[in-house]
Amino acid sequence: MHFREQLLLLISTPLYIFIIGLEIVLSNLRKQETYTVKDTFQNVYMMLLNGGIDLVFRAIYVGVLAWCYAHRIVEIHHVIAYWLILVLFEDFMYYWLHRMDHTLRFLWAVHVTHHSSQKYNFTTGFRSSVFEPLYRFIFFLPLAFCGFQPLDIVFIYSATQIWGIMVHTEKVGKLGFLEYILVTPSHHKVHHASNPKYLDKNMGMLLIFWDKLFGTFQRELSIEEYQPIRFGLTSPLEKQNPLYLVFHEWVSIWKDVTQKGISLKARMGYLFGAPGWSHDGSRHTSNDMRQEEDRLYSKK
Repeated sequence: MHFREQLLLLISTPLYIFIIGLEIVLSNLRKQETYTVKDTFQNVYMMLLNGGIDLVFRAIYVGVLAWCYAHRIVEIHHVIAYWLILVLFEDFMYYWLHRMDHTLRFLWAVHVTHHSSQKYNFTTGFRSSVFEPLYRFIFFLPLAFCGFQPLDIVFIYSATQIWGIMVHTEKVGKLGFLEYILVTPSHHKVHHASNPKYLDKNMGMLLIFWDKLFGTFQRELSIEEYQPIRFGLTSPLEKQNPLYLVFHEWVSIWKDVTQKGISLKARMGYLFGAPGWSHDGSRHTSNDMRQEEDRLYSKK
């Protein structure tokens, strides 16, 4: 681990301990069941799996980034411009990584672990997409080709991820003018909601304007405007054992792809189509659910 990442770890670890402890105290004082022991252990378990895979695979993806950097097509020599552009460019590419995680079912099978808890607290940020380190770096290859050094790319991802973890809380309300610039706890609550209007919204890690620019933004609505937020998946998990938590969507994909009597196109649809797609229309994608909800609301 590079020195700068070690420094981030030294700074962020006591910060996480403090904010998690504070959230637990506030939850108990308000008699809210924000945390359960089982859910918190699941979050830590998936964080450790993700971190282990990242550690083992790091030499490979840093090596690929280094090759791209060696064949860079531009260089930025101004130090301030270099870091500012890197933060913007990396956050932009993360937005597309995250959006693809929600768009392609075989990537959703990885990312679904992050959304599988019905609780929402700071430790939910640790509930990682376990196998994402195996492909995340692909979205960052353009950064290396544009003259950003591999270890700088890794560092900025780690730094912005601290903010990405800290927005996982219900205890912070809207943050005034920051709502127009940053991904805030309010924005990210929407992202983790299973209500149809909120599905696949607010994909950014640090900056919210990518969502506004590309049509995936949704502000948190009041109870008077909509319904209370429900966290978790649209269909709660049937089991909670460690293997099922990580592999349940892959098992479902396998069953769909290998079913009898369907075309090759349908089999590919179950792998590369949107989560919820089915060849016979028996299931619903997030867009289907939104349209159905809109029809029901329009009849009232």
